[in-house]
Amino acid sequence: MRFLISLYLPLLSLEALRPCWSEPGKFAVMEHGQVRAVSALAAADGVTPGMRQAGVAALSPDTVTLERNPAREDEAMSALALASMRFTPEVAPQPDFGLLLDVGASLRLFGGHRPLCRQVRESARQLGFTVSLGAAPTAGGAWLLARAPIGRRPPRRRCARLDTLGKLLDRLGARSLAAAGPHLDWLRGIGAADLAALRRLPRPGLQRRTGAQLLQELDRAYGDSQEMHRWIAVKPQFAEYIETFERVEHAEALMHGATALILQMTGWLTAQQLAVAAFALDLEHERGRAAVAPTTLEIRLGEPTWKEPHLLRLLKERLAKVELTSPVIALRLRALDLQPMLPPTDQLFPEPGGSPEDFTRLLEVLSARLGPENVLTPALASDHRPENCNSWVPATAKPARGAGDPDQLARPSLLLPKPIRLLMRDNRPFYTSALRLIKGPERIEAGWWNDQTVGRDYYIAQGADTTCYWIFLERSQEAQWYLHGLYG
Repeated sequence: MRFLISLYLPLLSLEALRPCWSEPGKFAVMEHGQVRAVSALAAADGVTPGMRQAGVAALSPDTVTLERNPAREDEAMSALALASMRFTPEVAPQPDFGLLLDVGASLRLFGGHRPLCRQVRESARQLGFTVSLGAAPTAGGAWLLARAPIGRRPPRRRCARLDTLGKLLDRLGARSLAAAGPHLDWLRGIGAADLAALRRLPRPGLQRRTGAQLLQELDRAYGDSQEMHRWIAVKPQFAEYIETFERVEHAEALMHGATALILQMTGWLTAQQLAVAAFALDLEHERGRAAVAPTTLEIRLGEPTWKEPHLLRLLKERLAKVELTSPVIALRLRALDLQPMLPPTDQLFPEPGGSPEDFTRLLEVLSARLGPENVLTPALASDHRPENCNSWVPATAKPARGAGDPDQLARPSLLLPKPIRLLMRDNRPFYTSALRLIKGPERIEAGWWNDQTVGRDYYIAQGADTTCYWIFLERSQEAQWYLHGLYG
């Protein structure tokens, strides 16, 4: 089933200029000396589109006026499109501040069209945008529903069947079609005020008087003709940049802007079928003569992921520890280590204490909160000497492969900090009782590269009470026996 979601951003000019981490306020976007868009708080004071600068100052003196910035609008639309790719890789721009998502293949994954629409709207809200969402089996229909004006009763903006879509579109006014704009007076004069009446008109005569574009737009909305779209191409690398509204002096205040960048990265990862194992957030400071080098926060994960809740939690923990020495004027997020996306597999018998992924996520959060150097895990080292073949490394670091031989003797569970010299009785090593060698030897010769050469023959020995010990014979002139490990 084909199902498309259309996002209409009536205040994109305003939202593109207002950074997504600032508090909602009174704003108005100006173009050629007139108000183009207003925020809800400014509209409550009486500021309306088309008003002049003097009228805004008289009605609402505390309303901030901003000049329209098409470049910022393009950046905002690009950010929203990138973040929306976590729902579907098929995203296309629409005219007049719109975005189209073909989510037919994603409905089952997100639990149906209602939960999916809620998540799409929430994603746009986290980016700082006020959107009107329409969903329908056709792109044109979804776009018209998204732009449906709010009357006495809120319009129904979602439907999953073509027959239902036709009934919803019939109620919309003719002004909903962009191609009908120059002909509204004529259409109103002949009684074609809505789309239902417009479709009842003879097509040849309607085409002669209005052109073919109006009929094409009408047919695409109702599903009577095929729709072609040019989906947005995904960049091969992710490195997105966003400026702050003012100089930020507290790192925690950057979380709103960082959230917008994380949402874009998760959308990019999903579209590329990749997972991130390490990423960096660059906090950029002053430029020019008083330039300060960026502060870089690098976060490395124990397990690659592409889901934003865990990434946001890690970033929040790191930002809470940062003390800024200089104000921040911009943020840049970079994906450093990328790996193929491996979806989790369901287990027949889940672990009662949580999955291994849950434990890994816990280690990542602790590392972000306490510092990687304070959360360590044992790891193998490339050294044959038992006292040197283990080391402590950050829990989120990739484990290094050791130099162990799979055919070597089973190592004990407890290794003594320092080998204990054994006594000899009847030419046998003695520890609480005479020891009997039951397996071995395992010969180790190493350490010549740092002047700590060892030559040992390791054995598994058994005492009179059947307790097993890990002992070695030092291959020197004295040929002394030592106890090095205990078996559980």
